[in-house]
Amino acid sequence: MNRDMLKSILVIAAVLLPGQAIAEPDAKFLEWLDGVRTEARANGISDPILERSLAGVEPIPRIIELDRNQPESTITFTQYISRIVNSTRVKIGRTKLDEHRDILEQVGQKFGVQPRFIVALWGIETNFGQFTGGFPVVNALATLAYDGRRSAYFRAELMKAFQILEEGHISPEDMKGSWAGAMGQSQFMPSSFLAYAHDHNGDGAKDIWNTQADVFASAANYLKGVGWDNNLTWGREIKLPAGFDVFQASLDVVKSIADWQQLGIRRTDGADLPTRDIQASIILPGGAGQPAFMIYGNYRATLRWNRSHYFATAVGLLSDRIAYR
Repeated sequence: MNRDMLKSILVIAAVLLPGQAIAEPDAKFLEWLDGVRTEARANGISDPILERSLAGVEPIPRIIELDRNQPESTITFTQYISRIVNSTRVKIGRTKLDEHRDILEQVGQKFGVQPRFIVALWGIETNFGQFTGGFPVVNALATLAYDGRRSAYFRAELMKAFQILEEGHISPEDMKGSWAGAMGQSQFMPSSFLAYAHDHNGDGAKDIWNTQADVFASAANYLKGVGWDNNLTWGREIKLPAGFDVFQASLDVVKSIADWQQLGIRRTDGADLPTRDIQASIILPGGAGQPAFMIYGNYRATLRWNRSHYFATAVGLLSDRIAYR
């Protein structure tokens, strides 16, 4: 439906429903949307997909509000961990690991990712698939792309969302996600979906919304793609020696475990560190005086998923508690 047709429908509706005020969509947005259609068609997106996915699309004020007012987090690291890695989530995670063990082990072997990490990510991202977001993804991305603050990024994501729809992985009506366009039980942006989503059950659709096998395989494929090493864990909490130079606590400072041992780093109970030849860094997610961690390459891979030390550490700690009973 073009802009002139939409205006005509609105005029007819206003005549038929004289008692109801109907606001005409913003002319600039409609013009912008015409440009989106033109670009999408040039990228091979069919008119039926465009008409279905763009039907009723208009800027959503709530999304702009959420984008503009993302408060600086005042929660401490300890508070965050106590909320995210809580006993309820650990208990559910263990149950889910047992419930889906067969498929998780299949996926784990195929992609080289330990199942406990897949379950931990699933649990933290969407509470094991319970909270995936209710915004229409195309409308959310169109709102943010039109807004202008990060228009280039979100317009590119919008084009990728059209591609996902064109390939038939999900219907336009069912493509729901967060206000920022992250989708499904693994909360992939469209670009991540196209790069890493995996059709594990072989039905022709990469369904990260409803098909558990695809959700797990897509998460594992993502981690594999960003450097996950199945022979390593993520890291461990450690005890720092008195007088430790906090400037050594940085992702930019990488030493062997043996070198850290020489500097007085120990396990939390005071025992020696592992003797494996692994390159590691020390981090202080909560700052000086807060819990310290020695992290390995898999922690860095988790940061590619979400560039938050709070998040990446929580994934590691939750995976440990899910697996080690």
